Amino acid sequence: MNRRSFLKSVCGSALVLGLRPVFAVSGQTKPNIILVISDDAGYSDFGFNGGDQIPTPHLDKLAYEGVICNQGYVTASVCGPSRSGLIVGRYQQRFGAECNCAAVPTPGYTKDDFGVDTSECTIADGLKGAGYNTMMIGKWHLGEELQYHPLKRGFDEFYGFLGGSRSYWPIKNPGKGSAMMRDYKALNEQEEIKYTTDDMTDAAIDFIKRKKDKPFFIFLSYNAVHTPMHAKEEDIEQFTEITHKNRRIYAAMTKSMDGNIGRVMKVLKDYNLDDNTMIVFINDNGGPTNNSSINRPLRGYKGSYWEGGIRVPFVIKWPGKLPAGSHYDQPVSTLDLMPMMLAAAGAKHAGKKLDGVNLLPYLRGENKGKPHEYLFWRLWRTAAVRKDDWKLLRIAEDPLSKEKKLLLPLMLFNLKNDPGETTNVADKYPKIAKDLLAALENWEKELAPPRWYDGTNWQHWADMQIKNHRLNGKD
Repeated sequence: MNRRSFLKSVCGSALVLGLRPVFAVSGQTKPNIILVISDDAGYSDFGFNGGDQIPTPHLDKLAYEGVICNQGYVTASVCGPSRSGLIVGRYQQRFGAECNCAAVPTPGYTKDDFGVDTSECTIADGLKGAGYNTMMIGKWHLGEELQYHPLKRGFDEFYGFLGGSRSYWPIKNPGKGSAMMRDYKALNEQEEIKYTTDDMTDAAIDFIKRKKDKPFFIFLSYNAVHTPMHAKEEDIEQFTEITHKNRRIYAAMTKSMDGNIGRVMKVLKDYNLDDNTMIVFINDNGGPTNNSSINRPLRGYKGSYWEGGIRVPFVIKWPGKLPAGSHYDQPVSTLDLMPMMLAAAGAKHAGKKLDGVNLLPYLRGENKGKPHEYLFWRLWRTAAVRKDDWKLLRIAEDPLSKEKKLLLPLMLFNLKNDPGETTNVADKYPKIAKDLLAALENWEKELAPPRWYDGTNWQHWADMQIKNHRLNGKD
């Protein structure tokens, strides 16, 4: 039985009936909204997305009660820029947050520019303005300087760390980016941290219990299953059949995250909040090579702009408002989460023009069109554009170069016929390649220059982009 048939057998098509319009009555109770993000998970390491090695019953239940977006994309194949685009609903390249590890500023910028531009409105800004209690939990990675702190970006409360990764266990003397914090204060980790996946869930449950009588928004951003490979021994022991050490630990970390998401779902039911809560689950980019994640059948991994780097698990559940047990097959983006959540909350966006769209009428079948004519990506030397089933990859000189000299031949793929991106058909369909390249170049005219390079060893990673995008190991 394929995945679609299984979902139908679990959920039944009758669940689609009886949907109510989002804004049917004036004074309708605003939905609670929870955005859950895993970090560096593999595309096919969840049961609802075809995985059969690691049990994920709670996430599978969430998916079977919601909508699975089969072609859900992030805006970057690495953590920082992906999260930057998500939280403001705009391509992160518009405000220079193009690269990942902010360590070395590009000409004209300083370390004070290492973050999401403060002139951008976040999801939390919009929802807070609509009367929501807001909390950021877990990994931030959107700027460590004071002006970029979550409490300066629309969140009422913060429990987590500001950087891109950290230990799951207590750290004796953590640095600025890795220290676990409550609001502005670093925690005494030896006394207050047990295992971060559990601790972050505890914070979410506490917030739900305290704020249950008013609408709330929680950005639950786990550092699981990002390296380092840290799992509880009792979880590791449940995967003795997996012989590869890192894969076994990865499975245990995934199990822990799934169980903790189940704890959040349970408290919603216990407090009769489940029917009035929208839950979104995504991953921030494709699975990498260093944590034993699996992206098959997609090609590529974190850091690449093959499908395995940018297409991610993508689930949206909103009981009674979205068709349970369904799939949506058109390409969607994490850019769409902000406008969708604001629409669900009846909130108006007062900031800059969004690149995302409200997905609700598309997911409900009210709008039969496609949410996006084009989707674009760029990180330094690598850029891509998708229209319909066609995807073009361009590897060229970096955005600070005046001349966009090609470093590899243009690559064109038809994702419907060639989902594994194995055959370059740019020579066979030159007009399609030319049109997609023109659309990409027109989009680039709207962008700001990157504010920082990709880490201190940025030249190495720039060279790796060429290596990682050679088709069959050749130009």
